[in-house]
Amino acid sequence: MALKRIIPCLLYDGSGLVKTVKFKNPSYVGDPINAIKIFNEKEVDELILIDIMASKQKRKPNFDKIADMAGEAFMPFAYGGGVKTYEDFERLYKLGVEKVVVNSLIQENPSIIKKVVENYGAQALVACIDFKKPLFGPKGPYSYLGYKIKYSLTEYANYLCSEIGVGELMLYSVDKDGTWEGYDTEIISQLLNEVEIPVIACGGCGSIEDLKTVLYKINANAAAIGSMAVYSKKGMGVLINFPNRGDVIRE
Repeated sequence: MALKRIIPCLLYDGSGLVKTVKFKNPSYVGDPINAIKIFNEKEVDELILIDIMASKQKRKPNFDKIADMAGEAFMPFAYGGGVKTYEDFERLYKLGVEKVVVNSLIQENPSIIKKVVENYGAQALVACIDFKKPLFGPKGPYSYLGYKIKYSLTEYANYLCSEIGVGELMLYSVDKDGTWEGYDTEIISQLLNEVEIPVIACGGCGSIEDLKTVLYKINANAAAIGSMAVYSKKGMGVLINFPNRGDVIRE
Protein backbone atom coordinates (compact mmCIF):
# COMPACT_ATOMS: atom_id res chain seq x y z
CA MET A 1 0.00 0.00 0.00
CA ALA A 2 1.30 3.45 -0.91
CA LEU A 3 2.14 5.73 2.00
CA LYS A 4 -0.70 7.98 3.07
CA ARG A 5 0.87 11.42 3.06
CA ILE A 6 0.14 14.25 5.48
CA ILE A 7 1.20 17.56 3.94
CA PRO A 8 1.42 20.97 5.60
CA CYS A 9 -0.08 23.49 3.17
CA LEU A 10 1.43 26.90 3.91
CA LEU A 11 -0.09 30.10 2.56
CA TYR A 12 2.26 32.94 1.68
CA ASP A 13 1.41 36.55 0.87
CA GLY A 14 4.76 37.60 -0.62
CA SER A 15 6.37 38.54 2.67
CA GLY A 16 5.30 36.02 5.30
CA LEU A 17 3.10 33.07 6.10
CA VAL A 18 -0.60 33.75 6.63
CA LYS A 19 -3.72 31.73 7.35
CA THR A 20 -7.14 32.43 5.90
CA VAL A 21 -10.69 31.45 6.82
CA LYS A 22 -12.82 30.61 3.79
CA PHE A 23 -10.16 32.30 1.63
CA LYS A 24 -10.63 35.62 3.47
CA ASN A 25 -9.00 37.71 6.21
CA PRO A 26 -5.41 36.41 6.09
CA SER A 27 -3.70 36.51 9.49
CA TYR A 28 0.10 36.62 9.80
CA VAL A 29 1.58 33.46 11.30
CA GLY A 30 5.33 33.77 10.78
CA ASP A 31 8.42 33.39 8.65
CA PRO A 32 8.44 30.59 6.04
CA ILE A 33 12.09 29.64 6.53
CA ASN A 34 11.62 29.16 10.27
CA ALA A 35 8.54 27.03 9.61
CA ILE A 36 10.39 24.87 7.07
CA LYS A 37 13.23 24.27 9.54
CA ILE A 38 10.73 23.03 12.13
CA PHE A 39 9.01 20.79 9.59
CA ASN A 40 12.43 19.36 8.70
CA GLU A 41 12.88 18.36 12.33
CA LYS A 42 9.42 16.82 12.40
CA GLU A 43 10.22 14.82 9.25
CA VAL A 44 7.05 15.74 7.38
CA ASP A 45 6.20 13.79 4.24
CA GLU A 46 5.96 16.71 1.85
CA LEU A 47 5.40 20.46 1.91
CA ILE A 48 3.18 22.73 -0.19
CA LEU A 49 3.60 26.51 -0.25
CA ILE A 50 1.11 28.67 -2.12
CA ASP A 51 1.59 32.38 -2.75
CA ILE A 52 -2.06 33.43 -2.49
CA MET A 53 -1.41 37.00 -3.65
CA ALA A 54 0.85 36.48 -6.69
CA SER A 55 -1.87 35.98 -9.30
CA LYS A 56 -4.17 38.56 -7.70
CA GLN A 57 -1.37 41.13 -7.78
CA LYS A 58 -0.29 39.98 -11.25
CA ARG A 59 3.28 39.43 -10.18
CA LYS A 60 5.82 36.71 -10.81
CA PRO A 61 6.81 34.19 -8.18
CA ASN A 62 9.55 35.51 -5.90
CA PHE A 63 12.22 33.20 -7.28
CA ASP A 64 14.94 34.31 -4.85
CA LYS A 65 12.80 33.51 -1.80
CA ILE A 66 11.54 30.29 -3.36
CA ALA A 67 15.17 29.23 -3.92
CA ASP A 68 15.87 29.86 -0.23
CA MET A 69 12.81 27.86 0.82
CA ALA A 70 13.41 24.96 -1.55
CA GLY A 71 17.06 24.85 -0.50
CA GLU A 72 16.08 24.68 3.17
CA ALA A 73 13.45 21.95 2.72
CA PHE A 74 14.65 18.39 3.32
CA MET A 75 11.34 17.00 2.06
CA PRO A 76 9.66 17.16 -1.39
CA PHE A 77 8.65 20.79 -1.89
CA ALA A 78 5.71 21.99 -4.00
CA TYR A 79 5.03 25.61 -4.93
CA GLY A 80 2.06 27.42 -6.46
CA GLY A 81 1.21 31.05 -7.22
CA GLY A 82 1.88 33.45 -10.10
CA VAL A 83 3.26 30.80 -12.45
CA LYS A 84 2.25 31.95 -15.93
CA THR A 85 4.90 30.92 -18.49
CA TYR A 86 6.74 27.76 -19.44
CA GLU A 87 9.94 29.54 -18.42
CA ASP A 88 8.51 30.05 -14.93
CA PHE A 89 8.10 26.27 -14.59
CA GLU A 90 11.63 25.65 -15.89
CA ARG A 91 13.09 28.08 -13.39
CA LEU A 92 11.15 26.63 -10.45
CA TYR A 93 12.25 23.07 -11.24
CA LYS A 94 15.88 24.22 -11.51
CA LEU A 95 15.55 25.85 -8.08
CA GLY A 96 14.61 22.51 -6.53
CA VAL A 97 10.81 22.70 -6.60
CA GLU A 98 9.62 19.14 -7.24
CA LYS A 99 5.98 19.91 -8.06
CA VAL A 100 4.26 23.07 -9.26
CA VAL A 101 0.67 23.64 -8.16
CA VAL A 102 -1.46 25.21 -10.90
CA ASN A 103 -4.85 26.82 -10.61
CA SER A 104 -5.72 29.99 -12.54
CA LEU A 105 -3.33 29.03 -15.37
CA ILE A 106 -5.71 26.17 -16.16
CA GLN A 107 -8.27 28.77 -17.27
CA GLU A 108 -5.76 31.20 -18.76
CA ASN A 109 -3.47 29.02 -20.84
CA PRO A 110 -3.79 25.24 -20.49
CA SER A 111 -1.45 24.67 -23.44
CA ILE A 112 1.49 25.71 -21.24
CA ILE A 113 0.55 23.06 -18.70
CA LYS A 114 0.35 20.42 -21.43
CA LYS A 115 3.85 21.40 -22.58
CA VAL A 116 5.16 21.02 -19.03
CA VAL A 117 3.61 17.54 -18.82
CA GLU A 118 5.25 16.59 -22.11
CA ASN A 119 8.69 17.74 -21.01
CA TYR A 120 8.76 17.12 -17.26
CA GLY A 121 6.12 14.44 -16.76
CA ALA A 122 2.73 14.43 -15.07
CA GLN A 123 4.27 13.86 -11.63
CA ALA A 124 5.73 17.41 -11.73
CA LEU A 125 2.27 19.02 -11.71
CA VAL A 126 -0.54 19.29 -9.19
CA ALA A 127 -3.85 20.83 -10.27
CA CYS A 128 -5.65 22.60 -7.44
CA ILE A 129 -9.43 22.65 -7.68
CA ASP A 130 -10.93 25.24 -5.36
CA PHE A 131 -14.60 24.42 -4.85
CA LYS A 132 -17.52 25.84 -2.91
CA LYS A 133 -21.29 25.89 -2.58
CA PRO A 134 -22.79 28.79 -4.53
CA LEU A 135 -25.94 30.60 -3.48
CA PHE A 136 -27.93 28.30 -5.75
CA GLY A 137 -27.08 24.88 -7.13
CA PRO A 138 -24.54 22.20 -6.29
CA LYS A 139 -20.94 22.67 -5.18
CA GLY A 140 -18.69 23.48 -8.09
CA PRO A 141 -15.25 24.70 -9.15
CA TYR A 142 -14.52 28.22 -7.92
CA SER A 143 -12.14 30.84 -9.32
CA TYR A 144 -11.03 33.52 -6.89
CA LEU A 145 -9.89 35.55 -9.92
CA GLY A 146 -13.40 35.54 -11.38
CA TYR A 147 -12.95 33.14 -14.30
CA LYS A 148 -16.07 31.33 -15.42
CA ILE A 149 -15.48 27.58 -15.09
CA LYS A 150 -18.06 25.90 -17.29
CA TYR A 151 -17.59 22.41 -15.88
CA SER A 152 -19.17 20.60 -12.96
CA LEU A 153 -16.70 19.29 -10.38
CA THR A 154 -16.75 15.82 -11.92
CA GLU A 155 -16.31 17.17 -15.44
CA TYR A 156 -13.52 19.48 -14.35
CA ALA A 157 -11.61 16.70 -12.58
CA ASN A 158 -11.90 14.45 -15.63
CA TYR A 159 -10.84 17.31 -17.92
CA LEU A 160 -7.69 17.90 -15.85
CA CYS A 161 -6.82 14.21 -15.92
CA SER A 162 -7.67 13.26 -19.49
CA GLU A 163 -7.24 16.50 -21.45
CA ILE A 164 -4.50 18.31 -19.51
CA GLY A 165 -2.73 15.27 -18.10
CA VAL A 166 -1.82 16.49 -14.61
CA GLY A 167 -0.36 13.95 -12.21
CA GLU A 168 -2.25 14.85 -9.05
CA LEU A 169 -5.37 16.70 -7.92
CA MET A 170 -5.62 18.90 -4.85
CA LEU A 171 -9.25 19.36 -3.79
CA TYR A 172 -9.45 22.55 -1.74
CA SER A 173 -12.77 23.36 -0.05
CA VAL A 174 -13.30 27.12 0.18
CA ASP A 175 -16.19 26.66 2.62
CA LYS A 176 -14.09 24.49 4.94
CA ASP A 177 -10.85 26.50 4.75
CA GLY A 178 -9.66 27.52 8.23
CA THR A 179 -12.82 26.29 9.99
CA TRP A 180 -11.41 23.20 11.78
CA GLU A 181 -14.71 21.46 10.88
CA GLY A 182 -13.28 18.51 8.96
CA TYR A 183 -12.78 17.82 5.28
CA ASP A 184 -15.58 17.86 2.72
CA THR A 185 -15.63 14.07 2.60
CA GLU A 186 -18.66 13.96 0.30
CA ILE A 187 -16.91 15.77 -2.56
CA ILE A 188 -13.56 14.09 -1.96
CA SER A 189 -15.17 10.65 -2.03
CA GLN A 190 -17.12 11.53 -5.16
CA LEU A 191 -14.05 12.64 -7.10
CA LEU A 192 -11.88 9.79 -5.88
CA ASN A 193 -14.32 7.51 -7.66
CA GLU A 194 -13.95 9.51 -10.86
CA VAL A 195 -10.18 9.80 -11.32
CA GLU A 196 -7.26 7.40 -11.33
CA ILE A 197 -4.55 9.82 -10.22
CA PRO A 198 -3.62 10.67 -6.60
CA VAL A 199 -5.91 13.07 -4.75
CA ILE A 200 -4.90 15.46 -1.96
CA ALA A 201 -7.74 16.50 0.36
CA CYS A 202 -7.47 20.08 1.58
CA GLY A 203 -9.53 22.45 3.70
CA GLY A 204 -11.03 22.04 7.15
CA CYS A 205 -8.82 19.56 8.99
CA GLY A 206 -9.15 20.07 12.73
CA SER A 207 -8.24 16.78 14.40
CA ILE A 208 -6.49 13.44 14.18
CA GLU A 209 -9.90 11.87 13.59
CA ASP A 210 -10.38 14.08 10.51
CA LEU A 211 -7.09 12.77 9.14
CA LYS A 212 -8.03 9.16 9.84
CA THR A 213 -11.40 9.63 8.17
CA VAL A 214 -10.15 11.20 4.98
CA LEU A 215 -7.13 8.92 4.60
CA TYR A 216 -8.54 5.54 5.63
CA LYS A 217 -12.33 5.72 5.38
CA ILE A 218 -12.59 7.98 2.34
CA ASN A 219 -9.23 6.68 1.06
CA ALA A 220 -7.66 9.92 -0.17
CA ASN A 221 -4.02 9.51 -1.14
CA ALA A 222 -2.92 12.51 0.92
CA ALA A 223 -4.30 15.01 3.41
CA ALA A 224 -3.17 18.63 3.49
CA ILE A 225 -3.30 20.47 6.80
CA GLY A 226 -3.39 24.25 7.15
CA SER A 227 -4.57 25.57 10.52
CA MET A 228 -3.38 22.41 12.28
CA ALA A 229 0.10 23.06 10.89
CA VAL A 230 0.42 26.64 12.15
CA TYR A 231 -1.74 26.92 15.28
CA SER A 232 -1.56 25.06 18.60
CA LYS A 233 -5.35 24.63 18.73
CA LYS A 234 -8.45 26.33 17.37
CA GLY A 235 -8.59 29.88 18.69
CA MET A 236 -5.10 29.60 20.19
CA GLY A 237 -1.73 31.06 19.27
CA VAL A 238 0.71 30.30 16.47
CA LEU A 239 2.66 27.08 16.82
CA ILE A 240 4.27 25.29 13.90
CA ASN A 241 2.84 21.84 14.37
CA PHE A 242 2.62 18.37 12.85
CA PRO A 243 0.59 15.39 14.09
CA ASN A 244 2.27 12.35 15.57
CA ARG A 245 2.48 9.79 12.78
CA GLY A 246 1.69 6.98 15.20
CA ASP A 247 -1.66 8.55 16.00
CA VAL A 248 -2.77 8.63 12.36
CA ILE A 249 -3.09 4.97 11.48
CA ARG A 250 -5.79 2.69 10.21
CA GLU A 251 -7.76 1.21 13.13
